[in-house]
Amino acid sequence: MSLEQVPILKIGQTLFVSIQIDLQDESVLRLQDDLSNELAVTGAHGVIIDITAVEIVDSFIGRMLSTIGSISRLFDAETVIVGMRPAVAITLTELGLSLSGVRTALNAEKGLEILNGKT
Repeated sequence: MSLEQVPILKIGQTLFVSIQIDLQDESVLRLQDDLSNELAVTGAHGVIIDITAVEIVDSFIGRMLSTIGSISRLFDAETVIVGMRPAVAITLTELGLSLSGVRTALNAEKGLEILNGKT
């Protein structure tokens, strides 16, 4: 089975991840590996994960988003998740997932402001 790859773009010292596919367990694991490799190669100091297109999450995907934040911190990078839909926020809360160590922002512009220390 061929998995769609989530693109990771480097903009300055920030890696930008825009998730435009339905997340499956395998695609989240691949994103985790790809992002870890990009952090190691680029030395980026920030990661923005845009989940605007994500309509639903389960406990595994929620935990993996938190794990991605932990991995980023090990590479001295901060993670900001942007574009979270209300239904996703409610689901994460109901599942008891707080995404510790990961900041959130309404959109990519606000996420960049967080990473650049303006908020």
